[in-house]
Amino acid sequence: MAQRDPSLLLLIPAYNEADRIEPVLTDYARYFRANYQGKFVLLVVLNGCRDNTRAVVERVASENPNLCFVEFHEPIGKGGALIEGLKYAPLADFIGYVDADGATAPAAFHDLIKLADQADCVIASRWLPGAVLHQSQTQQRRFASRVFHLIVQLLFWMDIRDTQCGAKIMSRAAVQQIHSSLCIADMAFDINLLYAVKRAGFKILEVPTEWTDKAGSKVVLGRTSLTMLLSVLRLRVIHSPFRGLFRLFHPIEEWAYMKLRAPLRRAPEEKKEPEKAKELEQAKEPDDKKQ
Repeated sequence: MAQRDPSLLLLIPAYNEADRIEPVLTDYARYFRANYQGKFVLLVVLNGCRDNTRAVVERVASENPNLCFVEFHEPIGKGGALIEGLKYAPLADFIGYVDADGATAPAAFHDLIKLADQADCVIASRWLPGAVLHQSQTQQRRFASRVFHLIVQLLFWMDIRDTQCGAKIMSRAAVQQIHSSLCIADMAFDINLLYAVKRAGFKILEVPTEWTDKAGSKVVLGRTSLTMLLSVLRLRVIHSPFRGLFRLFHPIEEWAYMKLRAPLRRAPEEKKEPEKAKELEQAKEPDDKKQ
């Protein structure tokens, strides 16, 4: 009997993605049905959408039994959506996530899965030799990205070339151990995740990827950059000897996030039951129980 691939839960956080998420979901569902021999579940985390994203996801889900979704009616940020999605880690051997814009093609994400036995966390990189960029970011975004990378390196010394590429996969054990340390709800979430993985002693493998910049980015350079800077400084203080004094600055912190219209991570909510949750449960069941 041929050995099956490990079960996989793939998260896609979505905020007002009605115009571009349908082909992404369809492509991922079709690709993994044809090319993956293990249980595969695609979980969309709807994050305060004000457009028709839910209806689009429901339509695709009606045609793809391995697709389900969970919805939060108020915006909780990309990081907040992933924190909620990662609560389902016990249901799969590996848990990954990609952006809703389709910048990472299904085959490129599959390449990460093929390396999952070499590290606890495998991340795609646009900045390593061998990366293929079909469409690069604008010059302004590349500059902002490199400045942010320098700040992150000075603060955390993780020696990762591309922390922000939206394609990562982790073992269930790694996710379960670090989940309580995840507290960044905005786009600096990846720093929080990777630093928690490193602090917990898990191995991170960064590999070159194939990537295409997509129109319609939710990144607003000025406000997004300031929010991410605030969040990495906040994360650095949390993991410092001054953590005890941090709560004294909560009012200032909340005011700053409010002015930047950015999500501030609150106490964890109860885990919601996804639509078509049966697919999640089936992902963890041994094949012989279903026959």
